[in-house]
Amino acid sequence: MAGNTFQRREKKIIIDSALMEPLKQRIEEYMNADPYNKDGKPYMICNLYFDNEHNDVIRNSVQLPKYKEKLRLRSYDTPDLDTKVFLEIKRKQNGIGTKRRAKITLQEVYDFLERREYPKDTKYINTQVLREIEYYLSHTPVEPVAYVSYLRYAYHGKEDPDFRVTFDFDMLSRRHDLTLESGRYGEPLLPDGKMIVEVKFAGAVPYWFVQIMNEYELTFHTFSKIGTDLKKNVLKNNGIEEFLLTGFM
Repeated sequence: MAGNTFQRREKKIIIDSALMEPLKQRIEEYMNADPYNKDGKPYMICNLYFDNEHNDVIRNSVQLPKYKEKLRLRSYDTPDLDTKVFLEIKRKQNGIGTKRRAKITLQEVYDFLERREYPKDTKYINTQVLREIEYYLSHTPVEPVAYVSYLRYAYHGKEDPDFRVTFDFDMLSRRHDLTLESGRYGEPLLPDGKMIVEVKFAGAVPYWFVQIMNEYELTFHTFSKIGTDLKKNVLKNNGIEEFLLTGFM
């Protein structure tokens, strides 16, 4: 698995925030904390999601088609124009997700998106990913539609580093001021006291983790951060009920 390409399955668990610390303690026997969680503190993730004015990409995604793809811009902490960020194209086919990303400065992202100008000094893999994104944009014209940010604790397996568990909380979203450099603010995305555990794996979920899930009576859910933003900030506000499903999206 290359550093710019990730392929794996992802499952989501919705938990009460009070359960985070007990779960972290249970999995630390089998997993190591991510190095980004310095001194036991969470790190910040900030995303810009791209779509058209009708939100067609997101609407299609939450219908769980056999194949889907979307464009996302991600930073860790609030960037400035000289900060390296990740312009990513995410694909999912038959439940297996692939993420391809170019690591370039935020200014280079803007130059590429506005004028299709490629960075002058960049790695081969970045160029290849940008070509894929350029092709995607040629048939799916999109622009930033939503900002979503959250704090994260992340773990990877001691025996299987490809097995990852993340705890995402304090989720905020907005559909205005759509730049990463504007900073982390917005409206809460989840109800008070709720958070998301993401389980990411290449093969199968380890038996020890299944045992922990059974111990705490946890189950996997279908959940999308950007889909939840659409439901909360667009559809419901416009009186559209088509995605107002039981539980979370």
